[in-house]
Amino acid sequence: MLRFIKFAKDALLAFPLTLIFLPFSRFFSFLYYYNKLVIWIWKNKGDVTYHDFYSPFRDYKKRYALYENILQEQKLKEESICYLEFGVASGASFKWWLEHNTNIDSHFYGFDTFEGLPEKWGSFDKGAMSYKIPEIDDSRAKFFKGLFQETLNPFIQSHEVNITSSARRIFHMDADLYSATIFSLSQLFPYLKKGDLIMFDEFSVAMHEFKAFDEFVSNFYIKLRPIAAVNNFYQICFIVE
Repeated sequence: MLRFIKFAKDALLAFPLTLIFLPFSRFFSFLYYYNKLVIWIWKNKGDVTYHDFYSPFRDYKKRYALYENILQEQKLKEESICYLEFGVASGASFKWWLEHNTNIDSHFYGFDTFEGLPEKWGSFDKGAMSYKIPEIDDSRAKFFKGLFQETLNPFIQSHEVNITSSARRIFHMDADLYSATIFSLSQLFPYLKKGDLIMFDEFSVAMHEFKAFDEFVSNFYIKLRPIAAVNNFYQICFIVE
């Protein structure tokens, strides 16, 4: 049987009949990851103490209820934290955490191109969601402009003392794109420690943030436990175990 499988694979390289399915490849890929998402939700929803599944309509204001739940349950209001947000956009989420954490020793870092999406995402074209760097009068906040592939590693090298400190770390993945999300997670992996929090803002987008999450936990053998979610797991928070 194994010899036949090898023969068939080699034959299909020489006579690529599988190309007849090429126009449907993305659809099949979507179905694969969407089904993985469905299975993941039904397998894990019972372990998430705070969620709204199933809600017929999304309410993006619910994300602030999610943040509040995390803030209270994890006792982060006065604790020193190191908050990294990937995909700042207008800065709404960034400002929320900045305003709700009162520790003067906390650090808040925001990463964004500030020139819009670097590639198409769903119905959003390249360049969509372009915002200026938020104007924030708080010395704890700092922004880094450019692709994550250009800014994250230099940041890690120059700020390693902060991201490896004893402060609680919160990593907010709001980049939308698979490419940006998987890159950021892979580069942050060596610095993750037990108790760190990782939030996703578009988790249930099967071919982007969920795909990045799925590949990250599988390829890096890391355990992330979901603790809170809203909008049918569109926004979700994990704790590193």
